[in-house]
Amino acid sequence: MQILTAIDEARLRDLCSSQQFFWLDLVAPSDDDVKRLGELIGLHPLAVQDTLAFGQRPKLDVYDNQALLVLEGGVNADPEEDNPHPLEEIHCYISGDFVITVRRNPFADLDELRKLLAVGRTDRSEQYYVYRIIDTIVDSYFPLLSGLDDEVNDLEDAIVEKPTKTELVKIFRLKRLLLKLRKAVTPMRDLFAREIETIADLAGLDSDSHDYFRDVYDHLIRITDLLDSYHDLVSGCTDLYLSNVANRQGEIGKQLTVVASIFLPLTFLTGFFGMNFDWLTGQVQHGLLSFILLGVGTMLVSGALMWAWFWHKGWTRDD
Repeated sequence: MQILTAIDEARLRDLCSSQQFFWLDLVAPSDDDVKRLGELIGLHPLAVQDTLAFGQRPKLDVYDNQALLVLEGGVNADPEEDNPHPLEEIHCYISGDFVITVRRNPFADLDELRKLLAVGRTDRSEQYYVYRIIDTIVDSYFPLLSGLDDEVNDLEDAIVEKPTKTELVKIFRLKRLLLKLRKAVTPMRDLFAREIETIADLAGLDSDSHDYFRDVYDHLIRITDLLDSYHDLVSGCTDLYLSNVANRQGEIGKQLTVVASIFLPLTFLTGFFGMNFDWLTGQVQHGLLSFILLGVGTMLVSGALMWAWFWHKGWTRDD
């Protein structure tokens, strides 16, 4: 298989005339390049129009002996919740003579695959190379999901230790990211569930096994299951956050109640001794000893008794 990364008209004409299978991988081509390629290779005008517009859902459009397969690849980043570009739309033109991939941005997984195929065996069937390209795009979600798994675990630990608004912001970012990923993966899973044989049966595409594309479908099911489980974990983080915040508020309320309860008898005592009745001022307030024992002493004793009672009831101890 020949691998190209630019539109070389002479070489493309030669490959097409000799019916030698090739892979053309284009990154950020201009509209004129896409139109020129469509005329040179004979791509269907509707397929070319989709590639000019981009912004397509994952789909498979078959035009006689050609097909346009639109896929969404996963772009790994660290941290994942701050990933500004988690998905990369890739258009794959497939026929018995070629496979063409078009994307707007670099995609490291396909770049690595080109290097591997360039030094690998050359006696594979066309279907095998198509499978490797599609499988590479689909498997690009696994590193991304692995990073999400670590971030969800760290988020749970942070919430248990001390929930703050930072953790709440991370929860909502992860929810939005998971929703975006699921919107991309679910149509691809349904596509391969319905039309898994269509790609393998394209006219002129040498087929040695239909198991290749069933393997891609299996990977998509695994990815969907992982996304569902991570969504449940993040939802659980929301419940955990709200529960811990409520517990902290309860602890603060308990502490304030203890303080208020201790000051309640102190307020009573200061109010009682501050009434300035004749007998009280004449009989009780003479001497330093009376002040210490009856004034300060009764306050300390009442506070100590209240604290001992709270301790006995378990209100001032951690469960």
